[in-house]
Amino acid sequence: MASHIELNPVSQITVGTIGLPGQRTFYLQGSRGSQTISLTIEKEQARMLAESFEALIQELAQKYPEPENEAPIWTDMRLREPVESLFRVGNIGIGYNEDSNQVVLVAYELVAEEEEPNVVSYWISRSQVRALIQHANDVVKAGRPICGNCGKPIDPTGHFCPHRNGHAY
Repeated sequence: MASHIELNPVSQITVGTIGLPGQRTFYLQGSRGSQTISLTIEKEQARMLAESFEALIQELAQKYPEPENEAPIWTDMRLREPVESLFRVGNIGIGYNEDSNQVVLVAYELVAEEEEPNVVSYWISRSQVRALIQHANDVVKAGRPICGNCGKPIDPTGHFCPHRNGHAY
């Protein structure tokens, strides 16, 4: 039977990696008190999460402006050890609760079509979302450099570039 865990509100939310560029495993991690839930995500999911949060924050700033005096928060964006993934994420949804002025990130387990996925909901303040956007973008960009010719990642040992051998593909 599938479970649903809610961390409302989170005291910490982050995206991080373990491993060397090209072999990194990406994690979404949130904590509430002593409870920490880590989920395995793909690099592309981390990038899309940051983009989706950016669009949501811009929309919220227009529809539901925050008081001017809200100071940016500083939070430790490192993964908390030990990192033990509860599950691999298949789908991610985000939303906003006007009554609590919180953003919710809902992560669904990657399962076969006929199975019921486990779900984790992270309830996040707008300040935490802004910090997460910047951090997730930094984590995604910290990978392998991209070849200027073909757009593919370059390994530390180099890479075969199809554009350098006279053929487009």
